[in-house]
Amino acid sequence: MQTPIYQIDAFTHQLFGGNPAAVMPLQNWFSDDLLLAIAGENNLSETAFLVATPDLAESDFHIRWFTPTAEVPLCGHATLASAWVVFNKLAWSHQRVRFQSKSGPLAVSQAPDGWLELDFPNLAFEQRPTPALISQALPGAPDQAFFVPNDTNYMVVLESEAAVVSAAPDLRKLAQLGNQGLIVTAPGQQCDFVSRYFAPGVGIDEDPVTGSIHSVLAPYWAERLGKTRLQARQVSARGGELRCELQGDRVAIAGQAVFFMEGSVQLP
Repeated sequence: MQTPIYQIDAFTHQLFGGNPAAVMPLQNWFSDDLLLAIAGENNLSETAFLVATPDLAESDFHIRWFTPTAEVPLCGHATLASAWVVFNKLAWSHQRVRFQSKSGPLAVSQAPDGWLELDFPNLAFEQRPTPALISQALPGAPDQAFFVPNDTNYMVVLESEAAVVSAAPDLRKLAQLGNQGLIVTAPGQQCDFVSRYFAPGVGIDEDPVTGSIHSVLAPYWAERLGKTRLQARQVSARGGELRCELQGDRVAIAGQAVFFMEGSVQLP
């Protein structure tokens, strides 16, 4: 059995930038074990799987995301990549595509300038004392952190963009947290805020660009900066640019995407 597969660089306007994601449209769902095995074989931060939902009025596709070691409840860059595939490879005639997911309804729209805009949830977060493992893994981490119950991420806010760029956390200690990952953020020099994301607990040492964490970052920085429209950069080695807008209980997260390759997966 041959199954199509696409690889897209998300949140970038140039090839080999942003965050690469694999996208696999399926006719029907494979077993969870097989989905995880495929994602492990792809060895990208996420592989997105899509199944069309023609019988559902409120969605067009069911989407699921897998790292090489686990299924995750929300993923921005692989959703952006999936929308690019729908719009450009699946003969989709609409300007908007709707996904059903573990995090509820999601949608992606095509903007006139070619950017793709994700309609994501505004994720709640709560302030907590910084866990000892984070303080040990990231010397200089503040005494207070933020916890995101929806996806079990922690977020720490550093003083400067330079501190985020130079951050080198002990990934072995972060993996012991037993949660999804750690967001590190600070005010930006040429944008509103910058970030990096480390998730060794789900098989990702550092994610190049992470759309889903902006469901937390955008509300945080919107409140802190007193504005609802924000420019963001994820300052990993590959790097990526995002436009965010706080819209009540939703967050619009926009980015670009670049096609890298397509092929087929041979399954027994």
